[in-house]
Amino acid sequence: MQSDNNEPILNTNLKAILVVSITFVIVSLVLFKNLFFQSTFLLKTFGELSIDPEIAFNNDKPTFLEFYAEWCEVCKEMAPKISVLKEEYERDINFVFLNVDNQKWDNYIRKFEVNGIPQVNLFDKKGNLISTFIGKQEEIKIKNSIDQLVREAESHEKVLNPEFSVIKENYNNMVSPRTHG
Repeated sequence: MQSDNNEPILNTNLKAILVVSITFVIVSLVLFKNLFFQSTFLLKTFGELSIDPEIAFNNDKPTFLEFYAEWCEVCKEMAPKISVLKEEYERDINFVFLNVDNQKWDNYIRKFEVNGIPQVNLFDKKGNLISTFIGKQEEIKIKNSIDQLVREAESHEKVLNPEFSVIKENYNNMVSPRTHG
């Protein structure tokens, strides 16, 4: 008889623990949704705001090209680091993100022989492939490669003597009302 009396108390306690646990999980997901889903959101944003590859390869800027998938855990893990690099370098470098699940990019997937994701390809400003990284990479490794790419692009820029651009006034030939021109 004692076990019959304990069963309802045990069931009530289990139900209370279950309700508290479910509530905790839901509240955690709501409060920390950006933390849990930030990487997936970043990947979607990368793809939506990406420069078209044809424009990137023809605008005389180095190009960072990443092949990714929204379901790829390593891509999600690297997304916040890539986002920081993008913010730092987007004035100097084209950032192109191609989702391997989008058939629109099949020709690029074949052209650059993508056989693992994420795959990052770095191109100089003339569109020549300089580096390829496949899989998880340390941020510093990619940053160093981007720095080198930017330095090379800057060193190849034409340096013009600003004196040739300045229009100097020639005071020897000034016309005044008293001269006969």
